[in-house]
Amino acid sequence: MQQNLSLLRQVDPETLKQRIDSQEPVVLVEALPETYYQQKHLPGAINLPHDVSDEVISKVLPAKQAEIIVYCASGPCPNSGILAQRLVHLGYQNVSDFQRRDARVKSQYSIIWLPS
Repeated sequence: MQQNLSLLRQVDPETLKQRIDSQEPVVLVEALPETYYQQKHLPGAINLPHDVSDEVISKVLPAKQAEIIVYCASGPCPNSGILAQRLVHLGYQNVSDFQRRDARVKSQYSIIWLPS
């Protein structure tokens, strides 16, 4: 699948934290394999690895208008961008991609990463 990640909305760490704290409806999706999700994940996040079938995506995320923020482990990890691009391709209308890009962000927001 050819990716054009520049068309995806990006979410910065401050905006992500505000979205989580506001408790407004947002679907947080971790794009890593389940073993990583079991170790730690954002509060309220669901696990949807980037390589699941389109059928699984449709079952897990039935509302194509929902605000969805996809995230991964770190800046070099491509999983969130891959999954976010797939969601857009499948017709999801409000998809954003968040990646922790550096150690400062990791340490600043590590308090919101929860073990399962």
